[in-house]
Amino acid sequence: MAAPKEPGAPRLAALASLIADETRAACLLALLDGRAWTAGELARHAGVAASTASEHLGKLVAGGLLAEERQGRHRYLRLADAQVAQLLEGLAGYAVPDGGERPPTLRAASARTAMARGRTCYDHLAGRLGITVTDAMVERGLLSADSDPSAPSALALTDAGHGWFRALGSPLEPGPRRPLTRGCLDWTERRLHLAGRAGAALCAHAFGAGWVERIGSERAVRVTGAGERALRAELGVAEVW
Repeated sequence: MAAPKEPGAPRLAALASLIADETRAACLLALLDGRAWTAGELARHAGVAASTASEHLGKLVAGGLLAEERQGRHRYLRLADAQVAQLLEGLAGYAVPDGGERPPTLRAASARTAMARGRTCYDHLAGRLGITVTDAMVERGLLSADSDPSAPSALALTDAGHGWFRALGSPLEPGPRRPLTRGCLDWTERRLHLAGRAGAALCAHAFGAGWVERIGSERAVRVTGAGERALRAELGVAEVW
């Protein structure tokens, strides 16, 4: 008699098949910047025809990985939620070996360097910038770090941390669906940076206050002069990189 099937196996296989296409993977990784892209922008990013991209994007929407909205002639797409972003960032960490493959062009090498220096991971800061800020928050007692860095709750906001966010003008309200803090494994640094609602609030404040700005249309970000001064004053960060 055949053994009964694992109930979750078909769903897992269906999810894996959605991601297991280079065009769809390129679109998903682009959307890790947390913004909504048009179907045309994603087609150009993936290097495929608009009709081809539309077919792939339809599958991702139907599979629950993307959400869409229409405004006039335009169709905007974004990742369905933070859980999808967490899944993609985790898979990227497994997919990219230590050091990665040698970039084929100088432009690709520069883009990789910029992404490693600082980027957004959906709605929070990642790369060396994210790690530096997270470490500084731990050192200042704003975050407590679990002795086991692989634990889901490896980072926790302290009372001082709550006060710090209030002083920034970004108080953290209770939210049942998403954890307040989460340690997200950085695929370039192989260490945890701050995610969750606290990570999202910090990232939003950094953009709103002009601490960071995007580089081109990718996920890479750089710290501004105002950001360098603010990070030094708020967190004692002497050098972001």
